[in-house]
Amino acid sequence: MIKCNTKDLLDLEKTIARDVFDGAEFPWEVLPKIKDFVVKLGESLDPEKFDNPQENVWIAKSAKVFPSAYIAGPCIIDENAEVRHCAFIRGSAIVGKNAVVGNSVELKNCILFDNVQVPHYNYVGDSVLGYKAHLGAGTLTSNVKSDKTNVVVKHAATKTAMETGLRKFGAIVGDNTEVGCNTVLCPGTVLGRECIVYPVSRVRGFVDSRRIFKDAEHIIERK
Repeated sequence: MIKCNTKDLLDLEKTIARDVFDGAEFPWEVLPKIKDFVVKLGESLDPEKFDNPQENVWIAKSAKVFPSAYIAGPCIIDENAEVRHCAFIRGSAIVGKNAVVGNSVELKNCILFDNVQVPHYNYVGDSVLGYKAHLGAGTLTSNVKSDKTNVVVKHAATKTAMETGLRKFGAIVGDNTEVGCNTVLCPGTVLGRECIVYPVSRVRGFVDSRRIFKDAEHIIERK
């Protein structure tokens, strides 16, 4: 059995999106719910703390959004987040407190927990990034298989497989996990908490928490 339950990967106290995970045994189960959830949550936000500059877009007054950033709804930018030059947020996205969305980063149908950093040339689609997760420059989540079939999560070590029922599913990145520069997270990648992924890696399947991923044949326990 692949042990990648929501509670094992993510601290739900570290996101404004906690309620969308209610009843979700596995974190990818929330992906089809993000769009509607963002709209519902946004409408309940305190107007003393959040601006509503356009339909279904809510930006915390304490957040910093550079003029060249593009933000489509539905979207929530939480308190003290920073959205830098030429970021492209396509909608159905939540950017957590103190998070950084950097130059030329593209977001689509995703949840970034508090303190997440995606600072340079990243693509995050149909994905969830846990508290303090960090993607190095150029790291991408690939969210659709080349044959367009549904995504299956496979344990990187045992090859045990789990059907997700989703055609679009990028990655789940656990709390405090560091992903090195220019890495591709293949569809259905699930990284446990406190993992380290070497730069220029191709990661596929579920990697247990506290592991160092050098390549598919060299996944070692983090001391």
